[in-house]
Order: sequence, then C-alpha cells, then structure tokens
Amino acid sequence: MRVTMIGSGYVGLVSGACFADFGHEVICVDLDAGKIAALNRGEIPIFEPGLDDLVASNVRAGRLSFTTELPASVREADAVFIAVGTPSRRGDGHADLSYVHQAARDVVAAIEGFTVVVTKSTVPVGTGDEVERIMREARPDADFAVVSNPEFLREGAAIADFKRPDRIVIGTEDERARKVMEELYRPLYLNAAPLLFTARRTSELIKYAGNAFLATKITFINEMADLCERVGANVQEVARGIGLDNRIGSKFLHAGPGYGGSCFPKDTLALIKTAQDMESPLRIVETVVAVNDQRKRAMARKVVAACGGSVRGKRIAVLGLAFKPNTDDMREAPSLAIITALIDAGAQVVAFDPESMDSARPLLPEIEYAPDAYSCLEGADALVIVTEWNAFRALDLERVKAALRRPVVIDLRNIYRSSEMRERGFDYVNIGNA
Repeated sequence: MRVTMIGSGYVGLVSGACFADFGHEVICVDLDAGKIAALNRGEIPIFEPGLDDLVASNVRAGRLSFTTELPASVREADAVFIAVGTPSRRGDGHADLSYVHQAARDVVAAIEGFTVVVTKSTVPVGTGDEVERIMREARPDADFAVVSNPEFLREGAAIADFKRPDRIVIGTEDERARKVMEELYRPLYLNAAPLLFTARRTSELIKYAGNAFLATKITFINEMADLCERVGANVQEVARGIGLDNRIGSKFLHAGPGYGGSCFPKDTLALIKTAQDMESPLRIVETVVAVNDQRKRAMARKVVAACGGSVRGKRIAVLGLAFKPNTDDMREAPSLAIITALIDAGAQVVAFDPESMDSARPLLPEIEYAPDAYSCLEGADALVIVTEWNAFRALDLERVKAALRRPVVIDLRNIYRSSEMRERGFDYVNIGNA
C-alpha cells in the first residue's frame, strides 16, 4: 500500500520505517527542510536503538523516502497519517492542536480519490470530529474517512512495540476505512496482534486513559517507597509482592524520581483539562500530576540530606540525564528539576549520559559535562544515579570509591543492592529502603 506520514519526528519516523519494513511504500513528509535533508543523508535526528539500520535498509530497498513536498506525496496515498506534535499549550495545559489542524487543511487540499486520513498524534477526545469538520468545510467534494489510530510506542523499545504490539487500536465506523487499516496491519497477523476496532472518540480516549493509568502506577509505587522508608520496609519487595498478582502486574512498579518524557506529563495534563471542561474531573489523575511534580524536587532534598544537610560548594556527580535509558529525550526529565535544585542549593554539578548530553546542554548550560562515567566521578563529594542505563549497572565499585572524594552514593533507580554497597564502605542511599 502507499502510505504518507505527515511529520517525521519520533512517532512519524518510527512508524514510517516500520510500515516500509512491512513492504508498504512510505513517504515521510516534514516542513523542516533541514531535518529532511539530514534524513536523506542517512542521519537520524533521534536516538532509538535499531532505527538507523531500519531506515537505511528500507531506503535502499526503495520503500522509504523523505520529502518536504506534501501535495505530491498525499495525492497517490491510500492512507495519510498525521503524526505531528501536540505539545501542552502554554498557559492552560490543553493539548496544542494547531499542527494537527493545519495538517488536515494541507492534506484535504491534495487528496485525490478515496483516502483514509489517520490521526496518529496523541489528541484529546473529539479531535477526529474537528479534523473531519475542517476537511469537509474546505472540500465538500473530497472522498475520505478520518480514523483514529493512537501509538503505544515506548522510547527505547519503539520498533519492537510497533512490530509486536499488545494491541492495535483503530477508531472508525467506516467500512472502507476499516478494510484499508486491516490491510495496512495485515503483516502483523502472524504475531496474532489483536486489532481492536472502536468508535473514533473511544479510540482517542483509550490512548489518554492508558498513559494516565501507567503514570498512576508509577506514582503509587513512589509514594509507597516513601512510606517504606518511614516504616522500615523494602519497596522492591513490596512491588514484587503485589506485582505477582495478575490483576496488578509487575510493570511500571519501579520506584524512582518520578516520570518524565514526551508523553506522560503532557497527556495526563491534557486529560485533566478535557475532564474539567466536561465537568467530570479526574481527581486521581490530578493528584498523580501534583505528586509527580513535587517528587522531582524532593529527590534533590534527598541528595542534600545524604550529603550532611548541605551541598553548598560541593561537587556532585550525576550519572544519567535522559528521562529513561535508550533515548536521548530530555523532555520533562527528572534530572532537570533535580540538577536545578542542587544548583540552587549551591552545588557544582558534573554529569554524564551516554546519549543525551547534546540535548541537555541547552537546557542545563551551567553544569560541567564529563566524557565518561569515571571522569564524571573524579573528585566528587557524592554520586547521584538518575537514569538506569545498562552502562551504570555494573560500574567497577572499587574504581568508583577511589574516584569519589567521599564514598556517598544516592541511587535514585535502585540498581545496586544496599547490603553490598554498605559492605564495600559506601554511604549508600536509595529509594524506599530504610
């Protein structure tokens, strides 16, 4: 099939490359000429394991291409995916849909023959209705169907998530559109990936509800970790104990410094605003957002306490800047709030991350960046582990101890064992373990 992807950011690029790998002909469109030029040179603008090879192989096979020319790309397409950004709107927290609406106007001006227009961007309930209204108003004669098909890609595991999904949610009640979507995803039938067809508004809400629930699980275990520290319990054992219950499950029950990234913060906020507008407030999600915001600064206070109550004039080494491993994404990363609070308290911060330092520099220009993990630790008064990269899970602990001025380790991801660290002579602090 012929697929056009409007937007060549994270979702558009991964989805486009995976559809091409299925055998479809895919054109990725973006208004950013610099980004398209880089992609045509084989330069991938984001870090995602395996994406560079996937893009390169499908470009060589002639199934994947990149352009800034939207009309020609849309004209021959069977399906056009809108995969543009929907950031939080400044001032009120609602999702900014201006890019989605503009894409709808541009697409409808170019389509010829029956075309399925698929909203892949994360959008509030009712967006599909508005997209359809905009398109019908612009061209009453156009033959198209607007479909919701939310993405459920985890950064760092996006290709596997696309090719082996738990489910594929498709919001449409148009029979012609349903057949097109079934054909697009037919290569996944061998993996028995369930296609869940729903009404369009239901599909839009599934995406937000899913992200809000996962954010709630993270925040729940983080609050349990605080209680564990007070009562002398171990949050990792609590998480395992409840996670073995199939009704709860073990995923997203890892205590840490709070969630970040491109999805959970903006999607929970947008869902809250939608619910408030509908006079059906989501009090649990509102609390999740408030608790998560407070937690990031609280982690800085944890570091200060571990350093004897003051970090003024002290050198603090931070390992990990990205909001999670296997990505260079710094959006809403806990490290931003933690490092800013430490600087506010008078600390000198030096940091290292395997992938995200170029992304971090404009956001944290006042800190020092080290070339590797051990250089980062040299002469530091404390080590803070913020992101659980595999490279940080098996550090040479004797070398770590020798590099630090004081053997203070604050492990905000619980990647080391308390008993072992203390036996080795570290003043070790982690999450949810008194």
